[in-house]
Amino acid sequence: MDITWVTPVAALIALLYVVYAMSYVLRKNEGSEKTKEISLAIREGAYAYLAQQYKIVGIFFAVIFVLLLYLSFGAKLLTPFVPFAFLTGGFFSGLSGFIGMAIATRANARTAWAARDGLNPGLRVAFTAGSVMGMVVVGLGLLDLSLWYYGLRWYYGSVVGLDQAETIKRITEAMITFGMGASSMALFARVGGGIYTKSADVGADIVGKVEAGIPEDDPRNPATIADNVGDNVGDVAGMGADLYESYVGSIVATMALGVVAFPESPLRAITIPMSMAALGVLASILGTFLVQTKDNKASQEVLLKALRKGIYGSSLLIAIFAAVAVYYVMGKENFGIWGSIFVGLLAGNLIGFFTEYFTSASYKPTRDLSAQSQTGAATLVIGGLSLGMLSTWISVVIVGAAVVAAYYLAGGAMSIARGLYGISIAAVGMLSTLGITLSTDAYGPVADNAGGIAEMAGDAGGLGSEVRERTDALDALGNTTAATGKGYAIGSAALTALALLAAFKDEIERVVRATNPDFSLIANVISVETLTGLFIGAMAPFLFSALTMSAVGRAANKMVEEVRRQFKEKPGILKGTDKPDYKRCVRISTEAAQLEMILPALIAIIIPVLVGTLLGVRALVGVLAGALVSGFPMAIMMANAGGAWDNAKKYIENGHFGGKHSDAHKAGVVGDTIGDPLKDTSGPSLNILIKLMSMVSIVFGSTILVLNQLFGLFKI
Repeated sequence: MDITWVTPVAALIALLYVVYAMSYVLRKNEGSEKTKEISLAIREGAYAYLAQQYKIVGIFFAVIFVLLLYLSFGAKLLTPFVPFAFLTGGFFSGLSGFIGMAIATRANARTAWAARDGLNPGLRVAFTAGSVMGMVVVGLGLLDLSLWYYGLRWYYGSVVGLDQAETIKRITEAMITFGMGASSMALFARVGGGIYTKSADVGADIVGKVEAGIPEDDPRNPATIADNVGDNVGDVAGMGADLYESYVGSIVATMALGVVAFPESPLRAITIPMSMAALGVLASILGTFLVQTKDNKASQEVLLKALRKGIYGSSLLIAIFAAVAVYYVMGKENFGIWGSIFVGLLAGNLIGFFTEYFTSASYKPTRDLSAQSQTGAATLVIGGLSLGMLSTWISVVIVGAAVVAAYYLAGGAMSIARGLYGISIAAVGMLSTLGITLSTDAYGPVADNAGGIAEMAGDAGGLGSEVRERTDALDALGNTTAATGKGYAIGSAALTALALLAAFKDEIERVVRATNPDFSLIANVISVETLTGLFIGAMAPFLFSALTMSAVGRAANKMVEEVRRQFKEKPGILKGTDKPDYKRCVRISTEAAQLEMILPALIAIIIPVLVGTLLGVRALVGVLAGALVSGFPMAIMMANAGGAWDNAKKYIENGHFGGKHSDAHKAGVVGDTIGDPLKDTSGPSLNILIKLMSMVSIVFGSTILVLNQLFGLFKI
């Protein structure tokens, strides 16, 4: 049964919802002239940053596009559609992040103003703005997917005249490349946005909160506008591009594996991931209307309950929809595939819950961590590192159990190919809730900005202390949902990377078997080339993290020096008689992010091509496996440690252990500052690194084989 038509229909529905959600937010009151002024400054800073980023990314894409053109039309190593698929992947990935950021920077003041009427009005504005990000990612992802699927289906089926099986095989070969384009854009967006936001945040915290003793988001702090801009370019635009790449990557990888797993009915095999994504859109839209609360108490527990209703409700609907789709498309003899989908759904929700458990101040781990601030910053930092490391075991066990269950439920005992298809469809199942899960994540920066605007505007701007109390509650929840979203993104990346690794194996075997029909790519873990590749791959996340964290450190150092300079040269700033130079701080963060993001992004391309060329494809399998095995727990550790430090600081600020301006609070700020680059720069970028390395290996597989025969130490 061919129901692939539901994919473009779902894309249209998602984009129509985006229009509805944007109009809902923009109809809300933006508030006083003061709140409008602050919101405009944040928006202009965000646009200025993205304009600079797109110039550099544009050069990168132009170079890779020309290279792909040569490999396609000159060397004849790739299909002619590959260069253009690469461009569309990058374009739609960047566009999704841009649209999400555009509405987020317009919703911040509106959220703060709506909070004057109660907690639920503020929640609804912030969450609806976040849902624009969630739905635009799935809408544009499915639109990109549909354009390529139906365009290539028409070309290979009607123009070239290939049969259905060969047509679908050619489609999946070409479509994998737009995943590489999306991954490349996502890595630049995540790394650059992360460097920007954390350099500003660290600078604002060290000089403002620790040295000057002024509140977070105090208008006297020159870095406060840059800090609020960073929330949008890193956690909205960066996260949107990141999860767009995960979303389309998992679907395309599953389609490619489906052709191998079900050669007798490839159309049915690719219909399932496409229809699953479409059904997830409908379930997510319905779930967004469940996110509201009648309780006006400004507590994280109340808000968490509201968000859980939407996420768990959507998950239940998807499970029901998936059962019907699998039964009618694949037949009852393959109904185990539904089990793989359900495993992915369950794993995603479990990772989200346990991430919340380890990072939210509503639970014991973070409260115990905040208590360690009483003996100073050193013990708090030690406790946070310990908590982050401890938290990795549950996510690794969940993903490991999901991999085993999905493999065998899909028929892995009978066919390795079907088992791998099961793992890949589990990733699609996990990401099928992306519409609402990303909504809860993107909600966080909107709430954070709303709190900043409430602090900066104050009573003079029409936002009293009760508004700040409500925005603080919304912001505290945003920290938890951001941590949960990162855990969810990293978990789905692990499953997607496994699927891409299997797709890489199939691609290499397809190319080599054209001249050697008996070839099988088997990487023996104790062979010298595979073992060397494992070591290199395991090292890659450490090298990448070192580069991104040192980049944040250098950029933050410039920010600290600038804020100190302004306080010294203009004593009236702290007295409230002089106005800080916000634009200079925005410029420092922008310039630093553009300069520092290039080298880390190149690692994902250089390492696979270099290792594959010199050590062969078996070593490259080791690289991809090693990067996945070390990068996944490392990313979880960084995200959870950083999230726990952040919420421990906020728990202290709420009046525990001496509250604001106490020694415990100063220790909490130090812990939060250390955690910032972990949770918002290096950690969330690692999931893109491990997927992009796989994408590059697949797309350049034929080229790597040719180069290996010329320069390789180990050859096939």
